[in-house]
Amino acid sequence: MTGILPALGKIGHIRTWKSPDLLTVAVLIMIGGFLRFHAIAAKSFWLDEGISVQIACLDWHDFVLLLGNREGNMSLYYLLLRGWLHFGQSETFIRSLSVMPALATIPLIYWLGRRLFDRRVGLIAAALLTFNAYHIRYAQEARSYSLYIFLCTLFSALFLQCLSSPSWRNRLGHIVIGAAAVYAHFFSALVVLAQWAAICLLGKDRVPPGMKRNWGWIFILVLPAVLFAGTSQAGQLSWVHRPGWMDAYFFGRNMAGNGGWLLLAYAAACIAAIARVAGRVYRRSQGATALEGHWRYQFLLLWLFLPVLIAGIFSIFRPVLVARYFAASQPALLLLAADGLGRFRKRCLLVPALLVFGVLSVQGTLSYYREDFDLAREDFRGATRYILDHAQPGDRILFPSAILRMPYEYYRSIYPGPMPAPTVLYPSMGDHIVYRDFTAEIGPDLLTAVSGQSTPVWVFLRHIPSQIAPDPAVQQLDRTFMKSYPCMERYEFPMLEIRRYRR
Repeated sequence: MTGILPALGKIGHIRTWKSPDLLTVAVLIMIGGFLRFHAIAAKSFWLDEGISVQIACLDWHDFVLLLGNREGNMSLYYLLLRGWLHFGQSETFIRSLSVMPALATIPLIYWLGRRLFDRRVGLIAAALLTFNAYHIRYAQEARSYSLYIFLCTLFSALFLQCLSSPSWRNRLGHIVIGAAAVYAHFFSALVVLAQWAAICLLGKDRVPPGMKRNWGWIFILVLPAVLFAGTSQAGQLSWVHRPGWMDAYFFGRNMAGNGGWLLLAYAAACIAAIARVAGRVYRRSQGATALEGHWRYQFLLLWLFLPVLIAGIFSIFRPVLVARYFAASQPALLLLAADGLGRFRKRCLLVPALLVFGVLSVQGTLSYYREDFDLAREDFRGATRYILDHAQPGDRILFPSAILRMPYEYYRSIYPGPMPAPTVLYPSMGDHIVYRDFTAEIGPDLLTAVSGQSTPVWVFLRHIPSQIAPDPAVQQLDRTFMKSYPCMERYEFPMLEIRRYRR
C-alpha cells in the first residue's frame, strides 16, 4: 500500500522503548501525580461536582431513569464513579478518580508524538502535558473531562495504529474506544468526525480495506446517545451565551495552560511546526518533490480545530461553545507545539525555549492553585457547614433550585460535628434522594404552606453572574415569606447566599 501508510510506518515505527525514554516518562508521571494530587481538596465541590456524586449515589432504578431522561451525557463517568464511591467518600478520594486517566494520558501522548514524529517530540509533548494547568485543573474535578481527554487521545492513537496495521484487534479497539469516548462526553462525537475527515483526505487507494466501516459501527454503538441528544431538553444548555471574540482568546488561553504569554508561546511553536510544511506544499505546486508525511499535520489540525468550528457554526442557532467541552482537542495543540519546539536541533536553542514554556506553565499552575481561571466556583462546603453549625432542632430548609440540594447533601453526609440538620422541605420525595428530586419545580402553594408555620426556614440560593433579571422563584419567595417572617438574616458565600427566615 502506497502513500500515507508507508510514511506512517517510517516516521512512526516504534521499537522497544529505550531506557532513557522510559525513565523520563516515569519521572514525568511522578511529577504529574504530585501536581494533580497537590491541594486536590483545597477547593469546595462546585455545583456540577455535587450533582455527579448524587447521581452516582442513586439506586439503580433512579440512576437508569435519570441517565435516560436527563443526564445522559457523561454516563460512562457516572457508572465508574458509582463503583468508586464504594471505597471512599472524601473529596480527595472522589476526585482521584479523575487523576487516574489524567496520568495515563502522559505516556499516551508520548506514544502519539513518537508515532507521528520522533521520540524528541513525544517527550516534549509529554512534558508540556505534565505541567499544563488546564489538564491539572480537570484532573482535580469530579467530572468526566480527564476521562474524556484520555479516551479521545487513546482513540486517536488506535486510529493511527489501524492505518499502519489494520488488524481486527486494532479495528475493534478503535471502535470500542471511540464509542466509549462518546459516552464519556457527547462532544467526543466531534473528534470522531475529525478522524473521518482526516481519513477522507487520504483518498480511497490509501485507506486500509474495510477501515471506513469503523465509523458505521461506532455510530451503531452510540445510537442511544444520538437519540438522547436529539430528544433531550435544550434547557440544560440555556445558560451558555453566544460566543464573541474574547471567548476565543479565553478558550486559547485556557487550553495553553492559563496564561496570555503562554498562549503566544504556543501559537509561535505551532506556526513553526506548520510553516515548513506550508512552504513545502507550495513548492510541490511548483513542481517540487511531493511532501512525505504532511497528512499528519492535517490530522492534528482537524483534531484541534474541526470540533470548535462545527460547534461554532451550530452556536449561531443555539450556543454550545464552552471551553471545557473541547478539552479533548488539547493533545493536538500540545503535539503541534512539541513538533515546533523539536525543530530546535541545537541544545543552546531548545533548552531556553523549553525553560520559557516550563516557567510560564508553572506560573499558570500556581495561579490555578490560588484561584480558578475558567469558572466562578461556589463554596458549597462553607455554606453547608455554616448551616449545620448554626441550625437548631426543628429548623427547616428549602432549595428554590432543586439541584442546589445535591452538593449540600454531600457535605451534610460528611459533616464531622453534631448535626441537628434542618428538615428538607423542597425538593424532598422521601428519606433518600430520588430521580424526581432532580427534576422538581417549586410552586407558590408550597411557599404559602411553609410561610404559614412558625419554625425558622433556611433558604439556599445561588448567584448566576450572567443572569441580569431577578430569578422569578426568588421573587416569589420574597413576596411570600416577607409577609410571614419579619426577620430575615442573610449570609454571603462565593456564588451563594444563605437566608434564614424567622418570626
